[in-house]
Amino acid sequence: MDQLPKLTSIIEAAQHIVIVQADNPDGDSLGSALALEHILSDMGKQTSLYCGVDMPGYLQYLEGWDRVSNELPKQFDASIIVDASTLNLFEKLQQSGQQPWLAAKPCIVLDHHEKVERVIPFAEVLINDSHKSSAGELIYTIARELNWPLSVAAQTNIMTCILGDTQGLSNQLASADTYHVMGEMVAAGVDRPALEELRRESSKMPQPILAYKGRLLQRAEFALDGAIASVSVPQVEIKEFSPLYNPGPLVQADMLQTRGVKVAIVFKSYDDGKVTAAIRCNPGYGIAAELAEHMGGGGHAFASGFKIETSKPFNEIKSECLSYAETILTNQDMGTENETIQHTY
Repeated sequence: MDQLPKLTSIIEAAQHIVIVQADNPDGDSLGSALALEHILSDMGKQTSLYCGVDMPGYLQYLEGWDRVSNELPKQFDASIIVDASTLNLFEKLQQSGQQPWLAAKPCIVLDHHEKVERVIPFAEVLINDSHKSSAGELIYTIARELNWPLSVAAQTNIMTCILGDTQGLSNQLASADTYHVMGEMVAAGVDRPALEELRRESSKMPQPILAYKGRLLQRAEFALDGAIASVSVPQVEIKEFSPLYNPGPLVQADMLQTRGVKVAIVFKSYDDGKVTAAIRCNPGYGIAAELAEHMGGGGHAFASGFKIETSKPFNEIKSECLSYAETILTNQDMGTENETIQHTY
């Protein structure tokens, strides 16, 4: 990491650092932000937490979620953007006119996504290591390298990052290094069972959401002989149910648990023509980053997404996405077959 000296210089010179998440917060982004808040506070720094949207309910088991503000502080010396390195994910920041505030001060980006478009141009330090399971694991590695303080509270949040992006250590994002880091954090005092119980309790759904989940799953569509599962959510349902539970996390785990399903996609369509999609993949079928990149988005192999704001009809966008997903999976299967044949001979 040849940018660590510059990163160290920025942090040492700053007294007030704002930690920034993109408009699609998840366990990795919030966990990374809270971990850095603990680390930097223990280094004597003043910190603020920013995200352009409210924290979703399923993340509110993490102590400190309510310290995240939709407004940048009026005065700060530097910023650290976590779990995102593309301007595409900062629509709220741009719409509010606050982006120039961020660009006017030294900015550090810490990310791990392998497919990125429109890289943040004003970042003075960009560390994007796709070999890390999560932004949280990257922060842990940097903290160890630079001898930053790693309290149990900071490491608890980092564990949340890792568990979130590796789907509970079940996909290929979890490397040998990831397991080593998890072991070190457990040895340091992080209580994984307690963390899991907090997550489970927070994820419990109101009764109306259970009924809505059933309706969503009934609407699930399947393509490529059941390898691709998708469901579409119109704005009227987004408005009614999203304040209670995000439709994506509500059904994607069940879609991926369906026999034969390799990829699960949740589309959201808005009245103004905007279309978003959350893409999740089962272990062994990590096509999410490639698919999202094709559609103008980004992410990593097992969890990615995209947002399209054009006059193009929703059904055309959906059809293009599903068609490209079929192409990638078919090519992947053909590559596996060819490799098997080569090994046979």
